[in-house]
Amino acid sequence: MSNALVLENITCAFASQDDPSRPYVAVQDTTLRVGAGEFVSVVGPTGCGKTTLLNVAAGLLQPSSGSVRVFDELIDGVNRRAGYLFQSEALMPWRDALGNVIAGLEFRGVPIDEARQRGNDWLRRVGLAGFGSRYLHQLSGGQRKRVSLAQTLIMDPKIILMDEPFSALDVQTRQLMENELLDLWQADRKSVLFITHDLEEAIALSDRVIVLSAGPATHPIGEYQIDMERPRDVSEIRMTPRFSELHSKIWQSMKHEVLKGYAQQQQK
Repeated sequence: MSNALVLENITCAFASQDDPSRPYVAVQDTTLRVGAGEFVSVVGPTGCGKTTLLNVAAGLLQPSSGSVRVFDELIDGVNRRAGYLFQSEALMPWRDALGNVIAGLEFRGVPIDEARQRGNDWLRRVGLAGFGSRYLHQLSGGQRKRVSLAQTLIMDPKIILMDEPFSALDVQTRQLMENELLDLWQADRKSVLFITHDLEEAIALSDRVIVLSAGPATHPIGEYQIDMERPRDVSEIRMTPRFSELHSKIWQSMKHEVLKGYAQQQQK
């Protein structure tokens, strides 16, 4: 499998408020690879640097050392072949749903009639046909997340970066959105790097799960192939014996790191 995204020997160090002479090393010597058409999830303790790595992949954060390659091309700056779905909504409340979905196309100079046609098609694909004229305050949390998803995918990114996109949703809506994401991914097979705290979510969605250590100086401590058939239903697959086996195996590798990360948070 060819690589769509490679983070090679990434280290990210930041100035420390406590001791300016000793920088805080959030991520150290970390290498991550996402194959073309592969769905990879990254899990780890709170504050371990998962979002930092995602920002490096997006080109929003320059690492202290290491390199980022996109389809074998070294990048230095914004990753223009990636779409980023943030944990919090990146929607504009003065625009309706359709206006939010097509914002990126407008910024790129796509004619408005073409942009609106493509926007309505994407609203349909995410289950919001007929909702284009509604504003954010008229939409539920799940509906706003669907708008965000359409806003990202309409730009046809080759790589999708997702930072806990469903963490604020209730359990039922979250599972609906996870299945919606899998359906869309199955149709186009983009490369996905997905950040989550939820191990069950990671296993249900992914081809591969990478476990990070607690910070500081976080780094991968485990990598697991999710050898379950696709297509999947995220609620049904959680009840299979293989899911339980994988969950137990991965949790054993990350349990100590989660407890260590929790203890560090309590000391702050």
